[in-house]
Amino acid sequence: MLTADGVSKTYGDRLALEATSIEIFEKEFVSIVGPSGCGKSTLLMMMAGLLPPSSGQITLGGQAVTKPPMGLAVVFQDYSRSLFPWLTVQRNLAMAAAAYKLSKAEVRERVDNALVAVGLPDTHNLYPYQMSGGMQQRVAIARALIVQPQVMLMDEPFAAVDAQTRADLEDLVLRVRDEYKVTVGFVTHDIDEAVYLGDRVVVLAANPGRIIADLAVDLPRPRDQVQTKLEPEFARLRSEVFQLVMRPKAAKEAASTH
Repeated sequence: MLTADGVSKTYGDRLALEATSIEIFEKEFVSIVGPSGCGKSTLLMMMAGLLPPSSGQITLGGQAVTKPPMGLAVVFQDYSRSLFPWLTVQRNLAMAAAAYKLSKAEVRERVDNALVAVGLPDTHNLYPYQMSGGMQQRVAIARALIVQPQVMLMDEPFAAVDAQTRADLEDLVLRVRDEYKVTVGFVTHDIDEAVYLGDRVVVLAANPGRIIADLAVDLPRPRDQVQTKLEPEFARLRSEVFQLVMRPKAAKEAASTH
């Protein structure tokens, strides 16, 4: 569905992300995790067509990505900047459909359906400042759903909310993923979140940014915030990812002895 083939990114003389390849398959949920400065968001922005790679190529459905493509939506970390504060929820969501030349009736139907999907029916006439942070991020997710995307890329979308809201939003994303049958690439700093959400966890290291592991997550679905995290496999994966992120040298040395 979405492929990065040998993409790298340099800023002046600094190599931020060395030549990297990754595939995200149809309807797959891939978590991307790593320390600050390892290039997670850079990789995601290149895959979204928002940042040109210094080398290599991004493709979506076999077509080269040179700008934000139709059928792909992005949810950013800072919902307070990604929503237009002077527009109501209805108009914020409708703006996402502008490039798709939909009828007013179809836009209204999509807005209604997206708000129901994120648990915010009847909020059409509210402004962002009238909503909590968690509600605003739900609106941002609803806006991404307006275009009925094949792929949704999410850049640390829950970093700015409290722990309870974060858990609720994690489960929301899993429900939306199933309902809309969307492929998801999800950047996070949170190791538990990466394992809980993902079908795979891709781990990056820094200096320069590079992929050091691509781990399958063999946990039953549907996921549950309590039961899933009690699974021995969850604990094992969490520990493995923690080692890779926090102690990559030790993890590499341990792996070389097996």
